[in-house]
Amino acid sequence: MERDKIILELYFVHKMKQKQIAEKLNISKYIVSRVLRSDGRYYEEKKARVKESEKKHREKTSKYITEKRAKERNNNEYEAVEKQHIQASLELSNMKGYISNKAFRDWNSSIYKYDKKTKSYKLKSNIVATSDVPKSIKW
Repeated sequence: MERDKIILELYFVHKMKQKQIAEKLNISKYIVSRVLRSDGRYYEEKKARVKESEKKHREKTSKYITEKRAKERNNNEYEAVEKQHIQASLELSNMKGYISNKAFRDWNSSIYKYDKKTKSYKLKSNIVATSDVPKSIKW
């Protein structure tokens, strides 16, 4: 009986988990579980702990998402992608079967280099492209 009282006190007063109680008292988790289930307060306490766990999980997830979004907003790449997304949305909403060379160059900026003499963007020499890709784009 003394052991049962200790188990109940550790669980209800000190809010320890069944596994922690079993390790502390050097007994099996099954014994701890059996003692707790015999007590009328157990199921209410279990519901309360589940709710608290869910609450902590929601808070942790919300914090993680908020921090991740803030980090992305501070990242220049995020802003560039967001700008490209907005431009693409605008282009596609007014689509007439083609996109402008300027829009194509913005979306594929890594394959072009700027030529100061002609004031245009030229396709890089190491890029193999189909005939519908503009080789030179006047700016």
